[in-house]
Amino acid sequence: MSSCTPPAAPLRQAVEARYRALAGGDANLSCGGALEAAAPGVGEALVDLGCGRGRELRRAAEQVGPDGLAIGVDASDEMLARAREATAGLPQVRLVRSDLGALDLPSASADVVTSNCAINHAPDKAAVFREVHRVLRPGGRLVVSDVVSEGVLPEAIRRDPAAWAACYGGAIPEEDYLAAIRAAGFRDVEVLARTAPYERGGARVLSVTVKGTRP
Repeated sequence: MSSCTPPAAPLRQAVEARYRALAGGDANLSCGGALEAAAPGVGEALVDLGCGRGRELRRAAEQVGPDGLAIGVDASDEMLARAREATAGLPQVRLVRSDLGALDLPSASADVVTSNCAINHAPDKAAVFREVHRVLRPGGRLVVSDVVSEGVLPEAIRRDPAAWAACYGGAIPEEDYLAAIRAAGFRDVEVLARTAPYERGGARVLSVTVKGTRP
């Protein structure tokens, strides 16, 4: 994976500004069907990385039931506030403000981790997948939907904080994305769904839904 990324502070500010604005709206921010593919069961503990307004987290909480646990993780206070509203009345829900590359969660505490169009914002995607591996119990599963690129993006795009905030500047080639998941220790990594490529800001990207298992 390329190390060509914007400086940390401008990148963080751009992402925070975009999602602060989006928190007040109702636009669909998903790029795939990670939750459907994960199919959490009654009593399971699920972690949703980049839970946003909490719509999928609420669905997950209803699926795991009162004996399960649905944990929403996000770095945006505004999104977490919306998620708190969306999941009100569900005692099995927990919300955590945390960076995806350093999860404030105990090791081996989750049965399934999902994410929908969030990991592309992380400068160090390998660190995110290592953290997911850490928090999953043996036999646990990762199911993520995310934006990847057809090839290595031009340097001007990869260095543009606004492009990262808009969900395409941080996209890496699909083969690199899958390699990072495998390198974190996941097995049986497979692409469950893949969209046709499309253009965003001069970049050719696509959405994939990927599944992997912690041995």
